[in-house]
Amino acid sequence: MARRTYTEEFRIEAVKQVTDNGYEIADTAHRLGVHPDSLRSWIKRLGSPEAIKKNKAVE
Repeated sequence: MARRTYTEEFRIEAVKQVTDNGYEIADTAHRLGVHPDSLRSWIKRLGSPEAIKKNKAVE
């Protein structure tokens, strides 16, 4: 099975659905077709607005 890659924009939007809108991680991951553990790791890395701004500046 091929490994899927997601754009940084997709990851940021997925994190915002959980952090800003309060959606459940499992529900959001299922709806977006990603593994919940992937979404959790994105939240750890991008969970704050400062982290998102910093990450966008790197692109």
